[in-house]
Amino acid sequence: MKNLLKKSVVMLLTVVLLAAGVGCGQKAGETSQKRFLTIATGGTAGTYYPLGGAIAEVLNKNIEGMNATAASTGASVANTNQLKGGDADIAFIQNDIAYYAVNGVEMFNGNKVEGLKALASLYPETCQVVTLKKTGIQSVADLRGKTVAVGAAGSGVEANARQILKAYGLTYDDINVKYLSFAEAASSLKDGNVDAAFLTAGFPTAAVQDISAQHDVVILPVDGDVREKLINDYPFYTKITIPAGTYPKQDKDVESIAVMAMLVTTDKMDENLAYEATKAIFTNLDRLAAAHPIGKEINKQNAQKGLSIPLHPGAEKFFNE
Repeated sequence: MKNLLKKSVVMLLTVVLLAAGVGCGQKAGETSQKRFLTIATGGTAGTYYPLGGAIAEVLNKNIEGMNATAASTGASVANTNQLKGGDADIAFIQNDIAYYAVNGVEMFNGNKVEGLKALASLYPETCQVVTLKKTGIQSVADLRGKTVAVGAAGSGVEANARQILKAYGLTYDDINVKYLSFAEAASSLKDGNVDAAFLTAGFPTAAVQDISAQHDVVILPVDGDVREKLINDYPFYTKITIPAGTYPKQDKDVESIAVMAMLVTTDKMDENLAYEATKAIFTNLDRLAAAHPIGKEINKQNAQKGLSIPLHPGAEKFFNE
């Protein structure tokens, strides 16, 4: 009985001492509660991944208890599905893909995604219709009867291509369609296996620069009434100008349209955290600019440009301050 009592006293003292030790090691006002966030980005060689890493760093430094990490993914469509499945908390998603998801159209036909909320628009990704000078093609309307790379099947690029062609009165029945990735389209243009290619990316685009190293490249305009119609029909498009000199021998500005890269979460994120995250990002834009050149395009003035889904209430609170 005495041994049992002695053991009980020792155990009680141990618990008290451990508790005291924890209390002494924790400063006043500190919390041991950690908040974990996964940021879905894109491939490690792309734009989303370095920017996601910078955003994770900003959140960790500016939000108490935050433990945010950037994860490499298959980009917009995959990121949308990760948000839907709860595998990511914040994601980089093009605004056209977000629009398709919430409306259950295009690659999300019959698979509508509920609850997506925007934190901000970031920067434009330009729809570029690329051909070679030697083809003689001067307009999207001239693509009738030509062999055209329209992006990978089921991709955002492919949807852009179909919509732009339609605005010029063309369908896939009017062209010889090739479903090709950026790299495949670039190789096919250089080899003469396609006459033109649709690419959606920030400019200057590496694939286009690669082609221009061997050939005189022409970027076809998307302008005038056609551009106005596209913007009216599809709320995710915005106007953009590809400045003269962006590519070799490009001696004049080219008008086109762009989609916006967005930072997206869901309605499951509480308002205060969404506010804190948005505020941290937009008060530390120098870190994003240092992570990737496109980061210089991110600013508070354009943060609501081209939004295709509703702002999260927490982000809205920050932008209305």
